Amino acid sequence: MEEARARELLSAERARLLQLLSDNEKAALDDRETADEEVAFDDGAEPLTAEAADYAIGTGIRDRLAALDRAEQRLAAGTFGRSIRSGRPIPDERLEADPAAELTVEEAAAE
Repeated sequence: MEEARARELLSAERARLLQLLSDNEKAALDDRETADEEVAFDDGAEPLTAEAADYAIGTGIRDRLAALDRAEQRLAAGTFGRSIRSGRPIPDERLEADPAAELTVEEAAAE
C-alpha cells in the first residue's frame, strides 16, 4: 500500500474514533447526571449500568486509538503493512478495511 493512502486511511479512522469518543464521553456524562438525579426508575441500576457500558465503550475506543498510534509508528519505521508477528505482508484489502491491522487474517484468526 502506498504511504499516502495509508496516511489517509489512518487519519480518517482517527477522526472517526475521536468523534465517537467525544459522543461517548457526552453520553457518559448524561448517564452520570441521570444516575445522580433523585428520580424514581423502574430499575434503579439502569443509569449505573448505562454509565458502565459507556466506560467500557470508551476504553475500547481508546484501545483502538492506541492501535492507530502503533500503525503510524510502523508507517514511520517502514514496516506498515507487515505482520508484527511474522513480518509477512498484510494484503491491501485488509488494510483498507482496518488500517491498524497488525496481523494477517490467518494470524488474527489463530488468536
